[in-house]
Amino acid sequence: MMALPDVDTLQCFVEAARLLNFRAAARAVALTPAALGARIKQLEDLVGQPLFHRTTRKVVLTNAGLALLPYARRMLDAAAACVRAGRGEVGPPPMELTLGTRHELGLSWVLPMRPALMAAQPGLSLNVYFGSGSDLLIRVRTLEVDCAVGSMRVADPRLDHVRLHREDYAFVASPRLLKDRPLKKDEDARTHTLLDVGPELPLLAYWRDAPGGGDRLQFARVVYMGTIAALRALVLEGEGVAVLPHYLVAPDLAAGRLARVFPKVALGHDHFRLIFRRDDPRRATYEALAAVMLRFPLR
Repeated sequence: MMALPDVDTLQCFVEAARLLNFRAAARAVALTPAALGARIKQLEDLVGQPLFHRTTRKVVLTNAGLALLPYARRMLDAAAACVRAGRGEVGPPPMELTLGTRHELGLSWVLPMRPALMAAQPGLSLNVYFGSGSDLLIRVRTLEVDCAVGSMRVADPRLDHVRLHREDYAFVASPRLLKDRPLKKDEDARTHTLLDVGPELPLLAYWRDAPGGGDRLQFARVVYMGTIAALRALVLEGEGVAVLPHYLVAPDLAAGRLARVFPKVALGHDHFRLIFRRDDPRRATYEALAAVMLRFPLR
């Protein structure tokens, strides 16, 4: 590992280069001329060549000294900036974060509030990554994204989260589909296709775990689409029935494009979470972002 000069030694060099007089430079840094000379010799030994030509009449910088001088000044400026930053005198440091989110949630909710998120954290540059729930958790765990928004359950001890909005669900289908093939009794499910995101975290679980729900519906087949946006599109086309987030289908229900299945059953609910690594030192930043997100209703 390369040895590096200390700040005090560089300060001695810069003053000697400015004044071209070792006695005057020694007074400027509150050292004896011998102590300042020792500092300069230490720096010359470190770089491997003389930094000054000294005679009885004058002191001049060598080519090596001329080359070193601007970098030494920058290092002293950086050291002074470090102290000012520690005192809170330079404002917030620039920060770049990548926020992961599902496609439909990102477009309808995250992107519209992105300016407010950055305004709440001066110096923040916020990138957005779109992915599925399981993909987002993996990328947070491996630091490919810094944090993620979703209703994914956080079971990994390496991850932590801040709770956001409650997420309600609705069991829905196209009115046209329900007219052709009613779904009012348990046995009616045998003529329908269930659309879901995946077998690991099925949205149908919000029906199964609800009072009055249960594991009593046997569908003709189950089709997995991976993303909630794709489920909504297929349900609107009458391709099947699905449990979907209420915020996503509320406009469709209000406009009559979708209808509730078994409307008397109150489905379970979850919460959105802002998820990040437990060992990430920026928890305070994530909590501040979460506070802004809570001001923006889901849509």
